[in-house]
Amino acid sequence: MTEQQPYELVQRYPHFELRRYPAHVVAEVQVDASFDRAGNAAFRYLFNYISGNNTARQKLAMTAPVIQGTGSPQKIAMTVPVLQSGPLPGSGAPAGFAVAFVLPAGMTAETAPVPADPKVTIRPVAGSLAAVVRFSGAGSEAAFERRNDGLQAALTLAGLTPVGPPRFARFDPPFKPWFLRRNEVVQDVQEPAGAPGTPGA
Repeated sequence: MTEQQPYELVQRYPHFELRRYPAHVVAEVQVDASFDRAGNAAFRYLFNYISGNNTARQKLAMTAPVIQGTGSPQKIAMTVPVLQSGPLPGSGAPAGFAVAFVLPAGMTAETAPVPADPKVTIRPVAGSLAAVVRFSGAGSEAAFERRNDGLQAALTLAGLTPVGPPRFARFDPPFKPWFLRRNEVVQDVQEPAGAPGTPGA
């Protein structure tokens, strides 16, 4: 069973879920490529990292999409999703994206194997409150843009304020039939003012 990035479901809205993600660690690569090519451009660097291209020479076997440690007493399972962030599609901003693997819960920036390739960075990510819309099918720029537009409109109706750019999450390997693939748009939001518990719908 593939480990997935943990989160707490705060509330279900008609068009999205409000989730609370704990602090976590990612292995990340910055690539100068279009939205649709960024994942492929970053993949070999991330794959080499989990294949032992780190200072610990820790080799991790990858099965789609689970990654397990082999040849080492420390076993590491790679979690899903694979995250992509960068300029908004259609914004006219220069191409360039950060593509990241979420490392398993409990791993820290100090305990993760240190990448041998300087293109791969290990980065701690603070916990956040995020609005998430899930969709199936091809994870293209057009599909992301369409869902992101809907999510941003839904956030306005819900009275929630976006924080930072949205992220695109893929959960499945490329050889899985496109119509079965799980994708998500993740948008961090401000904590609702004066709401100690769950925000009102």
